Amino acid sequence: MGILYIVPTPVGNMEDMTARAIRILKEADLILAEDTRTSGILLKHFEIKNHLMSHHKFNEHATTAGIVERLKGGQTIALISDAGTPGISDPGFFLVREAAKAGIEVQTLPGATAFVPALVSSGLPCDRFCFEGFLPQKKGRQTRIESLRDEQRTMVFYESPYRLVKTLEQFAEVFGTDRQVSVCREISKIHEESCRGTIGEVVAHFREHAPKGEIVIVLAGKSKEDK
Repeated sequence: MGILYIVPTPVGNMEDMTARAIRILKEADLILAEDTRTSGILLKHFEIKNHLMSHHKFNEHATTAGIVERLKGGQTIALISDAGTPGISDPGFFLVREAAKAGIEVQTLPGATAFVPALVSSGLPCDRFCFEGFLPQKKGRQTRIESLRDEQRTMVFYESPYRLVKTLEQFAEVFGTDRQVSVCREISKIHEESCRGTIGEVVAHFREHAPKGEIVIVLAGKSKEDK
């Protein structure tokens, strides 16, 4: 039996790539990449020349069986996404589940993921939190937000810069304009920014300053004082 490695890659700064991640990628028989063009840039930077194969949400159900057979045959295979840890709002879960079902060893390397630094930097309680990832774009979006109305833990969301203001406005309707929030963008990059305050204040900021880059929203949970 081979080993399936889940390998985090930097969300911004190339220096966040670990020495172990580089070694595993160099030693792997095959590297599965969400986008081979994006990952090709990363691999070239670290002089990793191993074979790349496309593995993303649109083909993972079709390619997984063949990958599992390779693993059964003794190959070492590494899975990477465009940025961060595979499986966290990125492809990975289905392959890991099928590999585990087949009795294949799965090892996930510690490493970069966007929500952890955003959560810790937010100034909001991070001892207990819930990760919601991306909200549905259309159907079920409002229902999902409403379902979190009484959530007491800090909540973490991923969002596109193009939908950020709309999302914060929807949050204001459900959680109130005075609920504390932190919007972190461009994590580990040159223009990293955390905008903290009430939802009302942060909405006003991003109405005036159009957001750019990858976005993580960290929203305070319901307190005992909230009605």
